[in-house]
Amino acid sequence: MLEPLFFAFFGRKAPKVKIIKEAFIILAISLVGEILKSLIPLPIPASIYGFVILFVGLYTHMIPLEKVKTTADFLIEIMPLMFIPAAVGLLVSGKALTEILLPFILIVCVSTIIVMGTSGAVTQWSMKGAKAKEESDNEGAI
Repeated sequence: MLEPLFFAFFGRKAPKVKIIKEAFIILAISLVGEILKSLIPLPIPASIYGFVILFVGLYTHMIPLEKVKTTADFLIEIMPLMFIPAAVGLLVSGKALTEILLPFILIVCVSTIIVMGTSGAVTQWSMKGAKAKEESDNEGAI
């Protein structure tokens, strides 16, 4: 089923073993996130634990970017497809949502603004850090 999508993204000569290894690394990190979720009594989804582990691994270079990049790019490319079940679920439970429609819309709008602001601030902060590092590297090269 996903083979045409796979070949469309990776091409016919895609190194399948490399992609399987990359997918295994991502799935293993997700499994660790699931295990942490069951061990730590906090209301944090297992995917967040996995995301943090992957982020720290990439940031500290414990996981080289090349070891997950191709599969991660593929997953990002098909991400919109992952929202279809959630959207259908909202459509199916439409009657239940009509009772709480106003608070639901308010929460969605406020949380969207918070996420956009936080994402922008983190992006600006990381760009400043990258620019400062680049400038210090350039000064050291002179």
